[in-house]
Amino acid sequence: MLVFLFLLTYSSLLGQEKFTLSGVISERSSNETLIGVNVIFPEMGQGVVTNEYGFYSITLKQGKYKVQISYLGFQDIIQEIDLSEDKKLNFQLTEASEALDEVIITENIEKLDVKTPQMSVNRLSAATIKQIPVVLGEADVIKSILLLPGVTSGGEGASGFNVRGGAADQNLILLDEAIIFNSSHLFGFFSVFNPDAIKDIKLYKGGIPAKYGGRISSVLDIYQKEGNSKKIKINGGLGAVSSRLLAEGPIKKDKGAFLIGGRGSYAHLFLPLFDNDNTAFFYDLNTKLNYKINENNNIYLSGYFGRDVFGINESFENIYGNTVLNLRWNHLFSDKLFSNLSLIYSDYFYGLELDFVGFEWDSGIRNFNLKYDLKHYLSDKFQLNYGVSNIYYRFNPGEIKPNSEDSGIKREKLINKYANEFGAYIDAEHKISNNLILRYGLRLSNFVRLGQNEVNVYQDNNPLLFNQNLQIYESAEPIGTENLSRNDQIATFTNLEPRVALAYSFNDDTSIKASYNRMAQYLHLLSNTNSPTPLDVWTPSGNFIKPQLLNQYALGYFKNINDNTYSIETEIFYKEIKNRIDYIDGAELIANNAIEQDILNGEARAYGLEFLLRKNEGKFKGWLAYTLSKSEQRTPGRTPQEPGINNGEWYNTPYDKTHDISFNGSYELNEKWKFGANFLFQTGQPTNYPTGQFEFQGLVVPVFDAPRNSERLPSYHRIDISATLTPRKNNNRKWKGEWVFSVYNIYNRRNAASINFSRNQDTFANEAIRTSIFGIIPAITYNFKF
Repeated sequence: MLVFLFLLTYSSLLGQEKFTLSGVISERSSNETLIGVNVIFPEMGQGVVTNEYGFYSITLKQGKYKVQISYLGFQDIIQEIDLSEDKKLNFQLTEASEALDEVIITENIEKLDVKTPQMSVNRLSAATIKQIPVVLGEADVIKSILLLPGVTSGGEGASGFNVRGGAADQNLILLDEAIIFNSSHLFGFFSVFNPDAIKDIKLYKGGIPAKYGGRISSVLDIYQKEGNSKKIKINGGLGAVSSRLLAEGPIKKDKGAFLIGGRGSYAHLFLPLFDNDNTAFFYDLNTKLNYKINENNNIYLSGYFGRDVFGINESFENIYGNTVLNLRWNHLFSDKLFSNLSLIYSDYFYGLELDFVGFEWDSGIRNFNLKYDLKHYLSDKFQLNYGVSNIYYRFNPGEIKPNSEDSGIKREKLINKYANEFGAYIDAEHKISNNLILRYGLRLSNFVRLGQNEVNVYQDNNPLLFNQNLQIYESAEPIGTENLSRNDQIATFTNLEPRVALAYSFNDDTSIKASYNRMAQYLHLLSNTNSPTPLDVWTPSGNFIKPQLLNQYALGYFKNINDNTYSIETEIFYKEIKNRIDYIDGAELIANNAIEQDILNGEARAYGLEFLLRKNEGKFKGWLAYTLSKSEQRTPGRTPQEPGINNGEWYNTPYDKTHDISFNGSYELNEKWKFGANFLFQTGQPTNYPTGQFEFQGLVVPVFDAPRNSERLPSYHRIDISATLTPRKNNNRKWKGEWVFSVYNIYNRRNAASINFSRNQDTFANEAIRTSIFGIIPAITYNFKF
């Protein structure tokens, strides 16, 4: 009897035993790993998605299951497995347009949307970006995300982007985990991201996971392709103002691969035909190497190098750009524990040469980042992400030096600044029930402003004085300086940054989500223009500049309609920011060695409603987005006697856009023709117009006495269209090409980049002059691959 009971208990325990299924999912034609692939067990109502490196892991009870591997644009794989032990299964997906013998044709199985508490995130594929018509026919990552809800820009020709009423410097932009400090080419006309080299793009606007830190508005996380480890492939494009070429292929078949791609613009070559000696061009290079050491170890080396050159008549030249390098090691400790170790170098350089004055100007920011991230699949209901990172910064505010022997300029160097930012995080995804999933985490950030050659010392530690008689702020004269070694600490900040998000699903098609995140930002972009320029300088927090602190709350409703043919996303958000720097009237930011004499610490807030309607299937696909929002800033006086900025009252930030409507659609008429269209409408950008004028020594001086940003530029709107012609395919031909015909701003709207007021030299009457960047622009691009 005892033996029988023992055997019965043992068999029962075996029936409850759990095993782990793990592996890597890649594309069949290239071995490129795929991010965000759904691994679904329809009968169990459970699933998981692949991480940034194509790895997945799920633990289930012993038994036989039907697993479905699905990814947009690829053929599903449906396979039966017998999970009686831990198994490692790698899957390879084939594009939907190709035949796949291995696919098992079965009856329709109800697809499961993997329920995740992640909200306020948008994802775009490289294929989608290439279908969106943009200026001059060049596919562009930044211009594409401007079509998403909650994302705006400063207008045409403006670099950077704004998310949910935040400033451009509050966006963390990552390329293969490396920080990009300036994301634009040619002052915002193009972005630095080559669409041919891009693999995956995610924009986090809220509910930001604990692994990300250092910025308070958004995270744009971009991964490059890894390269084709099966065969050599080449693709590129020829456009009106720029061209691109990318090559990829195996280092060792099925083991390692390389990728190298380059872009360059050449419109400036035609300027001499019009008796114009000016230059304006860019070039960049994307590289990546990967090698699979064994089943548990992979190494990657990726890099980016880009430069912009802008010159006027050989008397003025401006050169700026990014350089990044990342060495990564993926290691699989077990079928439940995945790790990634990265050593990253990032450098942003800005150079200026003025021959007619006789000097050169260099500035920039450089950082070294060591980070270690782990993903632990503890069970089918509980996953942990945790890791650490450490970033060392070197800031070069600027150096001026003569560029010739007869120059009258003396060499002068602004004081370098140094800082160290450490972060540690833990983040859990917890499935409480089939309807409720939580994601919660905590990030610990520590920022140390390190010693430098000279630190100003002020009376009462106050670098900015208020003149009661004149009612203006004035710079305080330093009473001395301190020389500190690199090991000294000027200031230290430590912040706890909790994150929490939840998703409650009413059924497989409807859910509500909520999130809260607190974040700290220790770097600040010194800019009092409406959008960043290459001349703007980054500065670290210190004894006079406090770190920005954000609290953001979001609530959303999400619904799939008609078996995911349509989807609706609606969110409301509220964000408050402490210690947002503000500039006094007449602030001088360029070549300023004591910026603390021109700024005050204030606060900001933004709130709004976002709506996104998508059509995901069929010949016609696209989305309609609408955002209703408000973005404000306030800087009260430090004492009751001080007025602060704008008399301490709330005023519109330069990136406040009340209404933002965007539409993107694509229609596949047949195998030869595809059509695309955009429509954008944005409330005009806040600005100030003069309320009067006075004359002094023959000069007319405008008077601005209205509240800050109390006026607006005219509303911004335009329509873009495109048509793609793909000649009939010949399966025996290796060369494949397509023609893309596009028209930007089809009804020639002269959107105002600015409005300036001046006196007409002929009539001596005051007049308003609108400055527009683009009117209607047709373009033709030829894309090819072989």
